[in-house]
Amino acid sequence: MELLKEEDVALKTLIIAEAGVNHNGRMDLARKLIDAAAEAGADYVKFQTFRSKSLASACADKAEYQKDAKHPGETMLDLVKKLELPFECFLDLKQYCAEKGIGFLSAPFDIESAEYLYSIGVDRMKIPSGEITNLPLLEVIAQHSCPIVLSTGMSETAEIRAAIDILNSKGCKDITVLHCNTQYPTPMQDVNLLAMISLRETFEMPAGFSDHTLGMEIPIAAAALGAAVIEKHLTLDRNMEGPDHKASMEPDEFRIMISCIRNVEKALGNGRKQVTDSERENRRIARKSIVAARQIRKGERFSAENLTVKRPADGISPMLWYEVIGQIASRDFEEDELIAVTGKRD
Repeated sequence: MELLKEEDVALKTLIIAEAGVNHNGRMDLARKLIDAAAEAGADYVKFQTFRSKSLASACADKAEYQKDAKHPGETMLDLVKKLELPFECFLDLKQYCAEKGIGFLSAPFDIESAEYLYSIGVDRMKIPSGEITNLPLLEVIAQHSCPIVLSTGMSETAEIRAAIDILNSKGCKDITVLHCNTQYPTPMQDVNLLAMISLRETFEMPAGFSDHTLGMEIPIAAAALGAAVIEKHLTLDRNMEGPDHKASMEPDEFRIMISCIRNVEKALGNGRKQVTDSERENRRIARKSIVAARQIRKGERFSAENLTVKRPADGISPMLWYEVIGQIASRDFEEDELIAVTGKRD
């Protein structure tokens, strides 16, 4: 009998702790976010690499979720200047990730940032949702041979296909596409989690989910739907000042979420209906055998009147009921005794 083996379980979901700009421009907080992500069991911790002068023009407005009553006249450029880390900080963060045993990942928002990240050696590159139509950046990223994680928030299918075509045209084939909604926090009615499956089927590539909902039920649901990657924002404290903290998860919650996702992975299995080690003994206990419904004398013919079916399954399976009916008892049987047969009917 074939039993479920450890290698038969579903592939492991890559979990990215999105530190983003929740360091508020401070290296001490960035390191603490790495600590929290590593302790929670994330595979990668992800930051955002940008030059504020290249990211936003002086007239760019902030998104609604980024607006803060404490800074009523603040522009997007004003905001990102406060959240920007110098390039050299990312080499330090990458080295600190190595010390903590967690992967380093950052999303570049301009060509200069992308080239810098490649120069320090990264094993994976994340393209953020807002850059999916940034053709010059896509071309630069595609020229480097490392796996790509592509977020698709705010995108239509045609736009996603155009970005993938650009990446493919430069030789980049190892792409994981992430379903995403960029509203912070995302209303439940706008999550549309099944779009993750549509992306996987449409583009015939691994698909995952970049989550901006409150709570952990949607990332866990994404794992149950077979997400190859799950990304979730991590903060040290949701009450900190900054644009992304309120839609982020605190360390203890993040740890619980990862534990739940890992349990879901185990529970998904391999899709084949099999008997597992844990339930094998239950077959004997829960299934039934053919037994004597009453006392049966030697030479008596077995019939529906003197036989019945009861637990345990130590005897003849009830699936052989009609093969037993009509045979001759070779000896006496007491009530509830397991039936043994010789095959004789005359």
